[in-house]
Amino acid sequence: MAWFSKKKEHPGWMVISTDTDAIRLAHVERPAQGKPRVHRWGIVAQTQADGAELQQAAKEHELGHYRCATLLHPAEYQLLMVDAPSVPREELKAAIRWRIKDLLDYHIDDATMDVLDIPVDKDAAGKSHYMYAVAAKNEIVKAQIAQFERANVVLQVIDIPETAQRNIAQLYETANRGVGMLTFDAAGGLFTLSFEGELYLARRLDISWSQLVGAPDSQRQAYFDRIGVEMQRSLDHFERQYRDITLSELLLGPMPEDIGLLTFLSSQLYLPLRQIDLADAMEFVGGEMGVDKQWQLLHVLGAALRVEANAL
Repeated sequence: MAWFSKKKEHPGWMVISTDTDAIRLAHVERPAQGKPRVHRWGIVAQTQADGAELQQAAKEHELGHYRCATLLHPAEYQLLMVDAPSVPREELKAAIRWRIKDLLDYHIDDATMDVLDIPVDKDAAGKSHYMYAVAAKNEIVKAQIAQFERANVVLQVIDIPETAQRNIAQLYETANRGVGMLTFDAAGGLFTLSFEGELYLARRLDISWSQLVGAPDSQRQAYFDRIGVEMQRSLDHFERQYRDITLSELLLGPMPEDIGLLTFLSSQLYLPLRQIDLADAMEFVGGEMGVDKQWQLLHVLGAALRVEANAL
């Protein structure tokens, strides 16, 4: 969602996520050939509520010399799938706003919105065409901008984890095949299905990483069962809706410890499933990034993989 603009400086993107516990940041450059290069990354503990850590991080990492973006947290926006309206392109966003106005718990005039297209097979006449609408309260967007302005950082983009995860998954796509990806963090689980770099389906799971790790064996198994059911439902829906797309595999994001989820899901789902190591798809300039850091920075890295696209 490219809502803001600033003159380009360093190539690539610097993404900074301000969470309650830490500031997470990463700078990624995508060369014309070869793997994306991660030039800089960091995790700064948040101990104050006055933005001092962000201001310090801005100085230490010279954020003023990068094109900068940030991520909304799942509780700060809604991702809504709607039928694509049959209107001229210049009227699309207005039409989408009208369609989602009753799906929000606040007035549509108080919403900042963007649209993600879900491509439809041009040879499939009469096939339903859907789009994702991303809506956030104006006050949330303004607050995001303001905290970075106080640190003398100008945002070009405010992104969301779903598209960040899609960017990671794209690194593992094979020709003419789609891919699924499942991740867990403090906010919960996220399962995405994408094809040719486009997000086709995104499902949130209200099971956080801390719940999975801290649960006794019986409760963890119940969580595993729920995850397996939700993934299978998503796969069934995807296959009914997009019969022309074949999925090659499912990816499990980096996790700081093995809790048996990979083994369980591999026994439940028909598609091959593997746990990824980002070092296979990205070049970490200046040193390795361990699995724990990969887990903590996954969506920040994904957002920094963004490429410019034509706005709707």
